[in-house]
Amino acid sequence: MKLRIGQLACETGCQVETIRYYERIGVLPPPARASNNYRVYGDSHRRRLVFIRRMRDLGFSLEEVRALLRMIDGGTYTCAEVQALGQEHLDAVRDKIADLRRVENALAELVGRCTGANTPDCSMLEALFEVPRTGTSEQHP
Repeated sequence: MKLRIGQLACETGCQVETIRYYERIGVLPPPARASNNYRVYGDSHRRRLVFIRRMRDLGFSLEEVRALLRMIDGGTYTCAEVQALGQEHLDAVRDKIADLRRVENALAELVGRCTGANTPDCSMLEALFEVPRTGTSEQHP
């Protein structure tokens, strides 16, 4: 299989500039060059790009992608190591979800305070100026 960069982009749903970026940062190996100097990608590039894109869609950082690719490229990984990396990311995602739920609840309470009246008095704005009653407060000198 020989693909030009536009074909690779179409097959993987990746932008051409993203493919070039992945080459520059070393997560996608440089392709061979045709006699006309065009990049020529093979199936290994396509598979690797699909893998990278899938990891990115799942929210993995480029450093996490890079770490997993190093394990794969070196052939020195175990399923337990891969699972540990996945579990660490899953825990981080769950922490973010919990943080977002706290933000959602606080915002819902603030919006709920607002009457929506056609006056400049807004209890939501007033609440934003209040010192929070719960949580930790920063100490300033």
